[in-house]
Amino acid sequence: MSLITAKKLFERSFQQNFSLAAFNVFNVESLQAVVEACEHEKSPAIIQISSGARKYMQDEILFLDYVKAILEKSKCSFVLHHDHIKSVEEAKKAVDMGFSSVMFDGSALPFEENVTRTREIVEYAHKKGVWVEAELGSIPGFEDEVFSEHAKFTDKESVNHFIEATGCDSLAVSVGTAHGGVLSAEHLPLHFDILEEILQVRRGYIFVLHGGASMPKELINKVNECGGKVPELKICSETDIAKACKMGVKKVNMDVDNFLAFTYELRKMLIENPQIYDPRKYLKCGKDGFKEEVIHKLKNVVCSSGVEVIE
Repeated sequence: MSLITAKKLFERSFQQNFSLAAFNVFNVESLQAVVEACEHEKSPAIIQISSGARKYMQDEILFLDYVKAILEKSKCSFVLHHDHIKSVEEAKKAVDMGFSSVMFDGSALPFEENVTRTREIVEYAHKKGVWVEAELGSIPGFEDEVFSEHAKFTDKESVNHFIEATGCDSLAVSVGTAHGGVLSAEHLPLHFDILEEILQVRRGYIFVLHGGASMPKELINKVNECGGKVPELKICSETDIAKACKMGVKKVNMDVDNFLAFTYELRKMLIENPQIYDPRKYLKCGKDGFKEEVIHKLKNVVCSSGVEVIE
C-alpha cells in the first residue's frame, strides 16, 4: 500500500464507508506515532505537514524525504498532504517538492480573489497529478501560532459555484469547528443544519472539516496536574465530529488532542522519573501518548479501523 493518491484513497472511503483522519506531523516521533497507530488499527490516514513544521525542521527536503521513506515502508495507505498554504507561490512550491495533495487557504480573501488564486493552483497542480483542497468560510482559533477569533460559516449558495469555478478536488467548510480551541464555557455547537445543506448541494463530493479535535477537559486536567498551565479552551465535541463523518464528511483534521496526549505522557514520565536525562526515553513516552490518541480517533471518530487488508 504505502503512498497512494488522494483520489484513490477517497474513492475507497466511499466504497467502504469510512472517513479519513488527517494528522499533522512535525518530527520523527509524531510521524512514528501516526504510522504505528495506523498499522495497529489497519487503517489508512492522511499525513499532513504545515509550513510551520517545514520551518521547524529547517532542512525541509531532508525531512520530506524521510517522511516519504517511512510511509513507503508501511503496509498501510497514506496520502502526503501539505496543510494550509496561504500563497500561490508556496502552493506551487509544495507541488514541485513532491506532495501528492496540497491545501490552499484563501478563506480570508474576497470570494472572487479566493476563486482566482485557487483556480491558478488547481491548474498548476492537476498538470502534475496533485490533488487540491481549498477552503470556503473562516474558522476561528489558532493556525500555525496565529490566532483569529473571526468565524464566517460557509454559504451553501456559494459552494457549487466555487467548486465549478476553481475545479478544486475537496473543500474545507466552516460549520462551527475551531482551530486549537477558543475560550468558551461549553463545547462549540457544530451546526448540523448548515452542514447538511452543504452536503446536499453536491452529494459524493469530498467535504472537509478543520479543527476536528475536541480538547477533552480530562486530558487538559492531566497535563495541568503535571505542572502544565493549558487554558481550558473549547472546540466541538468528539461526538459531534463523529456524527459529521457519518453524515458524509470525508476528511477531518485532528491535531490538538494528539499534542496534549504527547505533552501529558512526557511530563508524567519526567515527574515520576526525575533521574532520566536521555531524551530518547521521555520522547518515546510522548510518542506513545500521541499514538494512543490517534488510535482512539481512528476507532471512534472516522471509523477507519480495519479497512486495510494487511497480510
